[in-house]
Amino acid sequence: MKRMLACLLALLAAAHAARADSAPQPAALAARPFALGDVRLLDSPFKEAMVRNADYLLSIEPDRLLHNTRRYAGLAPKGESYGGWETHGIAGHTLGHYLTALSQQFAATGDARFRRRIDYIVAEMAECQAAYGDGYIGALPPLELQTLRNFREGIVETEGPFNFKGGAWVPWYTEHKVLNGLKDAWLVGGNLQARDVALKLADWVGAITAGLTPAQLQTMLSVEQGGMMDVLVDLYVHTGDRRYLETSRRFYHRAVLDPLLAHRDELPGKHSNTQIPKIIGEARTYEATGDPQARAIADYFWDLIAHHYSYVIGGNSENERLFPESTMSQHLAANTAETCNTYNMLKLTEHVFGWEPRTDCADFYERALYNDILASQEPKLGMFTYFMSLKPGLFKTYSTPFDSFWCCVGTGMENHTKYGEAIYFHGADDLYVNLFIASSLTWAQKGFAMEQRTDYPIGNRTVLTVTSDPTAPLAIKVRCPGWAAGALALELNGQPLGTAAAPGTYAVIRRAWKKGDRIAVTIPMAVRVEAMPDAPDKVAFLYGPVVLAADLGPAPQSDTVPYAERQDANVDADAVAVPVLVRGEAPLEKAVVRSADGSLVFHTVGVGSDVTLRPFWEIKYDRYNVYWDVLTREQWSRRDHPAAAGL
Repeated sequence: MKRMLACLLALLAAAHAARADSAPQPAALAARPFALGDVRLLDSPFKEAMVRNADYLLSIEPDRLLHNTRRYAGLAPKGESYGGWETHGIAGHTLGHYLTALSQQFAATGDARFRRRIDYIVAEMAECQAAYGDGYIGALPPLELQTLRNFREGIVETEGPFNFKGGAWVPWYTEHKVLNGLKDAWLVGGNLQARDVALKLADWVGAITAGLTPAQLQTMLSVEQGGMMDVLVDLYVHTGDRRYLETSRRFYHRAVLDPLLAHRDELPGKHSNTQIPKIIGEARTYEATGDPQARAIADYFWDLIAHHYSYVIGGNSENERLFPESTMSQHLAANTAETCNTYNMLKLTEHVFGWEPRTDCADFYERALYNDILASQEPKLGMFTYFMSLKPGLFKTYSTPFDSFWCCVGTGMENHTKYGEAIYFHGADDLYVNLFIASSLTWAQKGFAMEQRTDYPIGNRTVLTVTSDPTAPLAIKVRCPGWAAGALALELNGQPLGTAAAPGTYAVIRRAWKKGDRIAVTIPMAVRVEAMPDAPDKVAFLYGPVVLAADLGPAPQSDTVPYAERQDANVDADAVAVPVLVRGEAPLEKAVVRSADGSLVFHTVGVGSDVTLRPFWEIKYDRYNVYWDVLTREQWSRRDHPAAAGL
């Protein structure tokens, strides 16, 4: 009996050990985005932005971006250093973003010019990595690099949320960009040498953090670290090497993530772009391991930011920090809506949608894509915003081509290469049409191809045409936006469909598709009003997905307008006075009338001020206003306001 009991205990111990050693089980996803190469943009403002950005990417000289990478490795630089942030402790972050942007542009277009740049840069980085000899690669200045190397000795000393002792500026943040760029050069750009360089760097990250105590790790994580957790989990997924997953967990920041797990909102006052990548890391952890706590953190955070912390344009934060919606009307400043925040929120939204395909996720994605990301690009040189100012009567400030290189330049390079990323998602045998952007789709595994032709949102109609027969029946699921003014109307091959298509749902059409099948979708669109959560008489106007802003005339040209080396160059610039609106008898949305020429130009009528409104993304060099004070006639009569003349 004792022998049998001993054997049983041994078997249980072995089974427990086997479970402990077995690989975590990935989560089952309901939907996934297509690879960039499966979607091609057709003519639209998004394709124009992509082409503009491609020209800018090609204007950058790789040897200049590689200057500090070679210099700090003890090798002679082959080009002069660029300016702006590339001359500071964060040097090298742009090179990582640039590798990602090149990889995405190559994947999205097949243009070999971008692949050649990837190959050149990776080869240069491999040479520099060999010069270092320990697996490290990057462009960190000596102070920042020594700070990371000190972790191996258990030395972790900080000076606030962005610096380690001595002023070392966010070295993990910078190394995340480098590691992520190498990972994307491998997985998206197809460069196999990048795999070797990336994994050696990841091994180095693991080695220098392996001896830190839990307390030391949490001290380390009090300084911004970018998406280190996210990229390490991704390496685990694509290599199967558990070491990278184990290293990723060292970047779990308890002070931020534990309250979210407990559904406690402690976000006010926190730096927005420091936190969002941590949540993306948790989202990726859930997908890689099935950990329900990681999903719970990401779900709760996404809901908070998307539904309670975001402006009407989809961006968030003032002066880079989050604030509660109960004070939102007090935060219409020159330094609102850092563009990096929106870049990261769109990443997170893709994850959350994949777990549970919902129209509110796709609605948020669309809102932020049109009104923040598309709005962030300057059309002449393809430059980028840092802050998307919502101060009434101000204007947008853009980067310079070669003397800024802010974080939002790096994410901006990426933004405009991947507009095809979230137009369509797919499950096992269903296709989600989430965005109404002119494009073609190839779903090779199903033998299915489709084109979407539309001038949306100028028009309210999109047409989906099957261009290749699938091998089996499929369900095409068309998003019915929650903001739609009524049920969508669908036709199949010219005949009305009785498919349910209420706002906030997906219209589902399942059949055996044939080449030439044509779905026409009409989306009822109308002007609507969105008020500030804490100020019902401070409102913004939208038409369909489009935020409408007043065009208040050209901004004054100067040394910092429209282009500035510093992102805060115009934070204290004077704004022009903005008229208030006076509420009449009719609902306020009826006072905004579309131009008869069919363009997305609108005019206010009967509200005391004649204002021209245009899509926010179209206003590039002019002063503008998004949120309006709305008064009753009695309030207006008591108000001493210079615009009273003429009423």
